[in-house]
Amino acid sequence: MTQIAIISTVPDLVQSAIQDSILRQGEERDAVSFHLVDLREFGEGNYRQVDDTPFGGGSGMVLMAGPMFKAIEHAFTLVGGQDGTAVVYPTPQGDVWSDGAAGTLSECERIIFICGHYKGIDQRVIDKYVTHEYSIGDFIVSAGELPSLMIMDSIVRLIPGVLNSRESALTDSFTSGLLDAPWFTKPREIDGMEVPDTLVSGHHEQIDSWRQAEREKRTKVRRPDLWKKYQDKQKSMEIER
Repeated sequence: MTQIAIISTVPDLVQSAIQDSILRQGEERDAVSFHLVDLREFGEGNYRQVDDTPFGGGSGMVLMAGPMFKAIEHAFTLVGGQDGTAVVYPTPQGDVWSDGAAGTLSECERIIFICGHYKGIDQRVIDKYVTHEYSIGDFIVSAGELPSLMIMDSIVRLIPGVLNSRESALTDSFTSGLLDAPWFTKPREIDGMEVPDTLVSGHHEQIDSWRQAEREKRTKVRRPDLWKKYQDKQKSMEIER
């Protein structure tokens, strides 16, 4: 069972998201276990202080190293130890998150997420503990819980036993390096718009070919950057043959 700890100043937000998403299904199926760590329980002084002004001046606040050190050490005990544990910190300075990264971390048995706030966390926390830094894109959100939950969801759904259909996850966008094909369901016709004949033909090989062609066409038009990577990969595979 995968053990995941989340260090947060607003654990109720994280708990709510877990209860109303695929994350809860993973827990109910004994594929993953979540541990919420309230950073404020490790705060300093009577007011449980967890942040302070930055050295060198500047606006904003920084999450302090002391409380974070204690919270991370506690999280290690919850997930089963530090050895082999991935400590993930979502930050604009990190590598861009991807389906490939999700697949890699889905094989990890122990993961700790650090949810930043304000200007971020003391760099010494990163230097001492963090093993993975990821960015969800070139924009800023005000709470580190949001990118942590997005990253966590994309990991957990790939853990065997979480989804009803593992095959469904393997055909989603990005898994093959392409965007996904269009999907349709009943009714066959609505407002003059019909489902493509191929999809109701019953010819599975033709359906597979249609979907592959649509994936390639959609990726080429909407994400030329992905299309180039896909083409380069295909060429590399042909050379290896």
